[in-house]
Amino acid sequence: MSANDPITYDFQAIEEKWQKRWLTAKTFKVSPDTNRPKYYLLEMFPYPSGRIHMGHVRNYTIGDVVARYKRMRGFNVLHPMGWDAFGLPAENAAIKNNSHPAHWTYDNIDYMKNQLKRMGFSYDWDREIATCNAKYYRWEQLVFTRMFEKGLVYQKVTTVNWCETCQTVLANEQVIDGACWRCDNLVTPREMNGWFFKITAYADELLDECDNLKGWPEKVLAMQRNWIGRSHGAEIDFAVEGRPEKLTIFTTRPDTIFGVSFMSIAPEHPLVESLCRGTGHEEAVREFVERTRALKQRQKPEDELEKEGVFTGSYCLNPYTGQQVPIYVANFVLMEYGTGAVMAVPAHDQRDFEFAKKYDLPITVVIEPEGATLDSAAMTEAFTDAGRLVNSGDFNGLASPDAKEKITAFAAAKGFGKQRTTYRLRDWGISRQRFWGAPIPMIHCDQCGAQPVPAQDLPVMLPTDVQLDKSGKSPLPNLESFYKTACPSCGKAARRETDTMDTFVESSWYFARYTCPDFTDGPLDKAAVSHWLPVDQYIGGVEHAILHLLYARFFTKVLRDLGYLTVAEPFTNLLTQGMVIKDGTKMSKSKGNVVDPSDLIKQYGADTVRLFSLFAAPPERDLDWSDKGVEGASRFLYRVYRFVVGNREMLSGSHAAIDGSALSGADRTLHRKTHQTIRKVTGDLDSDFHFNTAISGVMELVNTLYSLTAEEATEPVGNDVIHEAVETILLLLAPMVPHFCEELWEMTGHGEPLHLAPWPTHDAEAAKEDELTIVVQVNGKVRGRLTVPPGVDDAALQELARNDEKVIKFIEGKAIRKIIVVKNKLVNIVV
Repeated sequence: MSANDPITYDFQAIEEKWQKRWLTAKTFKVSPDTNRPKYYLLEMFPYPSGRIHMGHVRNYTIGDVVARYKRMRGFNVLHPMGWDAFGLPAENAAIKNNSHPAHWTYDNIDYMKNQLKRMGFSYDWDREIATCNAKYYRWEQLVFTRMFEKGLVYQKVTTVNWCETCQTVLANEQVIDGACWRCDNLVTPREMNGWFFKITAYADELLDECDNLKGWPEKVLAMQRNWIGRSHGAEIDFAVEGRPEKLTIFTTRPDTIFGVSFMSIAPEHPLVESLCRGTGHEEAVREFVERTRALKQRQKPEDELEKEGVFTGSYCLNPYTGQQVPIYVANFVLMEYGTGAVMAVPAHDQRDFEFAKKYDLPITVVIEPEGATLDSAAMTEAFTDAGRLVNSGDFNGLASPDAKEKITAFAAAKGFGKQRTTYRLRDWGISRQRFWGAPIPMIHCDQCGAQPVPAQDLPVMLPTDVQLDKSGKSPLPNLESFYKTACPSCGKAARRETDTMDTFVESSWYFARYTCPDFTDGPLDKAAVSHWLPVDQYIGGVEHAILHLLYARFFTKVLRDLGYLTVAEPFTNLLTQGMVIKDGTKMSKSKGNVVDPSDLIKQYGADTVRLFSLFAAPPERDLDWSDKGVEGASRFLYRVYRFVVGNREMLSGSHAAIDGSALSGADRTLHRKTHQTIRKVTGDLDSDFHFNTAISGVMELVNTLYSLTAEEATEPVGNDVIHEAVETILLLLAPMVPHFCEELWEMTGHGEPLHLAPWPTHDAEAAKEDELTIVVQVNGKVRGRLTVPPGVDDAALQELARNDEKVIKFIEGKAIRKIIVVKNKLVNIVV
């Protein structure tokens, strides 16, 4: 049979055949094996929205390639899948369809599970988790009660973002341009009583451990460090002139305190109203506060408001100088950072400098660089570096570091200040006023206060016979059969908590439960988690850099301190894959640019979809969708298929071991290319998962195979060498296009399935080039090329370059200033 005969690649039949085999044989089911190194590979689990999208396909294909590759490298791989199943969309769908959210959720799970299976992902489905299942959230509720007993859970009244349409609290990150991220209706502030996890108790550890997360992208670590926002400085009291109040400020620059010329406080500061009362500035302050709050609600996280403020009519006194300091309400001061009051030093803070210029406030220099003098009248920007103190009384002449210590110590000695460390991080509010979430396991008793539900009474289950209100309000507060209960302490009538938990709680520990999904004696089986954790490779979108990843780190530390885990960090390595872009923007239903993976699978097959998503861009970059790219991936697979099927008889026969040293000509060329490709692909997969360049390397080998075996080729290639090349192609592509490679592997006479075969290793001698081509440049311009044996030393290369006839005419009669040699690549003669 000729390789040019028409051959049909029936991808549908091939893919369904192998998926059925894997499922029937439970090929990817895994259990602990002390004879092999473990490897826990995990992608962030999906919300069961009803359909997988191309972002899912890319994320899970990346993970599946790594899982399959590691198995071939001898690792015992745990690769589970489950569902982040609580949340608002299920509830809204249930209201629309007059059903229970569980029905919509489980129908979607069934559909999406079949889609994932159709992609050929190598999951251990026996470990599947759905977080809406009481078998899962029962243990989450137990952890909640243990945290409450340890003082890590508390209740307080706070101002929240409230969406009237969705009838729930929203995190700051869920408010976009002042509107709800889901329904797009305006959000309003509301005071509510809610439950909080004390994540701030772990602020230092969460921050310090960032330095040890060597396998995480620096941009993610930078975002977490910034979110935690630890600052060391001084807390100092400024008395309010003529009033009993005092303003307490936090500053990281106490060395500049003699240069304070005004005070800035947040619009939400509790003293705003009293500071302006009776000053004649009440109306202006009230209007400014209302306008600023409205603007901040509509503000995007990346936007920066124009710096504005309003005078309160009150003054405070600088405790070091006794000078009057006007107090302004400013839109750039955050109540959640420090104390909500900031001393303003225009000469040494750029934001304060701009504010002072705008409102004609004094600028006093109190820090100067070594050997220089600053004139405040001539300054065009603030001097923000450290230096030596001037205009600072007894502290003149001190260097900034010494001045910080001495000025803070002076405040402490006089009783108006102290050293302090502050954090931007705030405790995690986990109360939600919706039905479809894990019930918070607390009971409110008029006599005993808030009491945790006893362990033996867990889980507190969501009712299954409930009718959801069209308004979106949770039915739980009005459902007597749910909220009426007895106090576990005194036995009197009590009321069950009707808020449910933030769905981020479920995703903060699911990776640990995957190690023991059927364990019934507690949240986690110590033996299982000790064997499998931490996750060796975690994969997901960078949009989860702060919330999910920070919460998962926090929860891991809590579970450790409760005795359930021994690890302190959940994920050793993190890969944040880029988005899928089409028509210049992220794929989304609202933009009408969605490509349905199911349609692609029908037209091209799962392996083609997998190959394109891997080849189109490195995993950390955005993938620009291209119909031509999908077609190109399909053509490449057909090209390999055609060659193997066309030479099936020869490839299925017996083949002798190859002695590379005895090869010559075309045989040696193909043998060398085969081993160079093994080396390249292995290196690309081991370093940052560069699947695109790995695939490109295999494509080059396929091109070499075709060119050397073409009818017009000048010399024949031995069957043993062809067989080696084809076998290598299938092994190297197996993690990426598994159905395709399994089929061709079986077709060419292999008894054992390919997924049991070991990853190939290259022969370093075979991969060596017989000759190298070295580019010769003169002043950076190519003037010649040298053909040299591998390993030639730099001195010999320089000599050859100087004497090359094409080069001589460019250097003759000129002084050679230096010669630069780049090993195995080029020589650059500088004249």
